[in-house]
Amino acid sequence: MKKMNLKKGFTHQNFLKKISGGFTLIELLVVVAIIGILASVVLVSLSNAKKRGEDTAVKTNLHTTINQAELFYLDNNDSYLPAGGSTFNIAPCPSYDASGTNMLSVNKVMADALTEAINKGNGSSCYNSTNIWAIAVGLKLEANTSWCVDNTGIAKMVNSLPSDAINADSFSCN
Repeated sequence: MKKMNLKKGFTHQNFLKKISGGFTLIELLVVVAIIGILASVVLVSLSNAKKRGEDTAVKTNLHTTINQAELFYLDNNDSYLPAGGSTFNIAPCPSYDASGTNMLSVNKVMADALTEAINKGNGSSCYNSTNIWAIAVGLKLEANTSWCVDNTGIAKMVNSLPSDAINADSFSCN
């Protein structure tokens, strides 16, 4: 076997030292900065996706209230109030109360859907009388917007907080 001539001072150990010198501080800082930028972009996207999901939950739960209101109306002699009930003026929506005086609180399915919408949303406003009802819940993805539904079948985004989403004269969505 023929022995290879190596240049003077070049050994196998010196070769390994030269190729395994590690990273410089600048290289490590650049990598950390790139990872930080990518992480912030991903977190913003995830935050928007979460808000979009919560807004969808608000809309879905308020759609449930539309269906329940019509069933309630038919079951209560063409009235959106229970027997002996009273008008619920524009105010934050009530919670479930089996002995409540308005359909928004006395109907368990509606109250549960309304509670879930409020938990996912940004505030609420409700109105309920014998012939009219309206519900508005604030959305999260777009500031100062609400999803409003009423007895006319309207379900729409309103460019206001829930407290201003229901018209004080007609008691329908603005």
